[in-house]
Amino acid sequence: MPLRILIVDDHRDYRAWLGHHLAAARPSALIVGHEPTEQHPLPPGFDASRWDLIFLDHRLGERDGLELLAELKSLPGCPPVVFLTPQGDQQSIVRALQAGADDYLAKGRSSHDHIGRVVREAVRRGRRAPPRKASPSPRGAEPSFRLKGHRFLKELGSGSTASVYLMEQALTERLVVAKVFRHVPDRVEQFEPLQRFLREYEVISGISHPNVVRIFDLGIADDMAFIVMEYFAGGHFGERLARGMPPAQAVDYLSQIARALEAIHAVGVLHRDLKPANIMMRDDGTLALIDFGVAKLRDAASDLTGLGEIFGTPYYMSPEQGEGIPVDERSDLYSAGIVFYEMLTGRKPYVAGSPMAIIWKHRHAPLPLLPAPLAHWQGLLERLVAKNPADRFPSAHALLEALR
Repeated sequence: MPLRILIVDDHRDYRAWLGHHLAAARPSALIVGHEPTEQHPLPPGFDASRWDLIFLDHRLGERDGLELLAELKSLPGCPPVVFLTPQGDQQSIVRALQAGADDYLAKGRSSHDHIGRVVREAVRRGRRAPPRKASPSPRGAEPSFRLKGHRFLKELGSGSTASVYLMEQALTERLVVAKVFRHVPDRVEQFEPLQRFLREYEVISGISHPNVVRIFDLGIADDMAFIVMEYFAGGHFGERLARGMPPAQAVDYLSQIARALEAIHAVGVLHRDLKPANIMMRDDGTLALIDFGVAKLRDAASDLTGLGEIFGTPYYMSPEQGEGIPVDERSDLYSAGIVFYEMLTGRKPYVAGSPMAIIWKHRHAPLPLLPAPLAHWQGLLERLVAKNPADRFPSAHALLEALR
């Protein structure tokens, strides 16, 4: 049976625009747009259980969409509801999640890939959710981790030893992400690597740079280590790579990545896990790097496999990192070059059936060759992904000079 999606919005053009993106993301889906009225905010004979997903606008004529959201969530068989919020209005997001929305979509700048991800996640949650009670709690289950001065909104992900939560700072009403690492070691010799990891994040917290994630708080509470950081409404960069992008845009993004690397390298921090999933997008289109010090965290908790963003991937590792050789700033630049190739072409330069085979290719396979229309950027790419670190740009600053 095809996926059934209902769009409740009183703007015809937006319904058509969103319907177009939904149809491209789910070609077999049945997509119905409904223009609400005061008398009929929902389609005649509405039965919530007939739908797999509902998009609901924040304002329906003179009516607050949150009122209709509450009515929908009280209905038996209500599917996941994605609330359509004003662009950049964090309070609207908070109120929607607290009222029971399963997710939100900002109206305005949302990309096709971001819309597709929202649909996938909402449908996945709907399929695994237990039957709803007649009067569900609007805020859902509270996490076992509580952080003073923060209100829990929803869980973003969970692994065997780590969980990620979306929270609201009570004082500033700002959306933040709390990444919580459970099972802090009891033995002193096991505890030191975790202390090193937290120290690296403490260094990052002192950086004020538009292309580096903002760290608001970090520490250890009970048997948990936590980091509170900036929330990125635009999702991760990987969602924008599948179809490639114009060279000018790719160069702009590479410049932003280089500026971020220049900032962290200046304080002695190597990223070691630069990849699209660790590059986040803001609503204004700017990039920011996240997840620092992963290699050192690996010593403290070697089984963080549930959250894909915590461990690195061989697709973006420099040859020396893949072989366990000590690395410097040029290893991060190599990873940036692999991401740059993927930005231009929409594909990874080295793929194989196993991680070790990919690592071998990074060291021994020929340098990736760009298609003829992109040959202008071949020299820049080769300076980034040279097998020998000595043949690469010596620093992020040198890369920025070349880009300028």
